[in-house]
Amino acid sequence: METLEKIKKQIAENPILIYMKGSPKLPACGFSARAAEALINCQVPFGYVDILQHADVRAELPKFANWPTFPQLWVEGELIGGCDIMLEMYQSGELQSLLQQVAAKQQD
Repeated sequence: METLEKIKKQIAENPILIYMKGSPKLPACGFSARAAEALINCQVPFGYVDILQHADVRAELPKFANWPTFPQLWVEGELIGGCDIMLEMYQSGELQSLLQQVAAKQQD
């Protein structure tokens, strides 16, 4: 499968998905650690892709997303942003609200 197809499939199959360095339990950089912590604190299920394990995704995703850095949070197929945007949304309560709405849809 071509990398771009793989990325599109990952995004389509995961309503809440973070591309990050490492895993939520073992993040490999400070930005990924803070972003994953915010997601975990929202208490909703989410998927993740460790870009350190997937060099092809790490190379192609910034071009596809038009976003140069990691982590990247995708919700219902749309790029939300990186660590700074996620933390701003978390601090305002916007992230929790958005993710809980998405998670509730998945349970229906």
